[in-house]
Amino acid sequence: MNKPTKGIILAGGNGSRLYPLTYGVSKQLLPVYDKPMIHYPVSLMLQAGIRDILIIVSNADYIPMFKKSPIKANAKISFVVQEAPLGLAHAFILSEEFIKGHNVCLMLGDNIFHGANFDSILKINTTNHIYGVKVKNPSDYGVMKFDNDECLVEIVEKPKEFVSDYAVPGLYFFDGTVSDRAKRVKPSARGELEIVDVINSYIEENKMLYNFLENVIWFDCGTHDHLLAAGNYVQAVQQRSTQIIGDVMI
Repeated sequence: MNKPTKGIILAGGNGSRLYPLTYGVSKQLLPVYDKPMIHYPVSLMLQAGIRDILIIVSNADYIPMFKKSPIKANAKISFVVQEAPLGLAHAFILSEEFIKGHNVCLMLGDNIFHGANFDSILKINTTNHIYGVKVKNPSDYGVMKFDNDECLVEIVEKPKEFVSDYAVPGLYFFDGTVSDRAKRVKPSARGELEIVDVINSYIEENKMLYNFLENVIWFDCGTHDHLLAAGNYVQAVQQRSTQIIGDVMI
């Protein structure tokens, strides 16, 4: 399989869990220590060798704010507006013309990853590919379900009963059929097109690879506590080493 050449960053949503910080500003423009949050997923895309990036926002008024940030330093950045919260999988329908059958990396704009071996993981990555991270609260996430032979059989969204403790973080790699697959997804009970249904369509056809992320730090910056924790982590790493996390000059 060929490596992805295009990237999509989801920077929509209203950031309600971060009110009043997000009153009048996109969550992905909030600072994580010394950089806007959007710098971190853009930097990850650059590490993966992706230079053609589409950012999906919830409000056209935010686009000029994003453009003021130096995220275009080493990439071609474009924008599209998702006017209603129709689910993560809806992003592949919105971006169908952008994808045009290319392999694509999708990342949630409030997720931050860092680890000693993460660069090598990205550089060798092929599509289709997801990751698992061991968590204490799997019922808050989409989690991996395995059969008795420890083969991945399904991703279960926020299970009420224990399925596994491996959550799927917001970093996904897909082939060029992903837009067509998203079109076949039926809205969930909350009226959204769920990305787990897209992933499961690949799993059913035995076309989805997975790995567990070990020795990799993952932050989902959707709450005040997680946003603060991510900023403190970036501060600690950068003050104690020569590393710059979220460097868009890669």
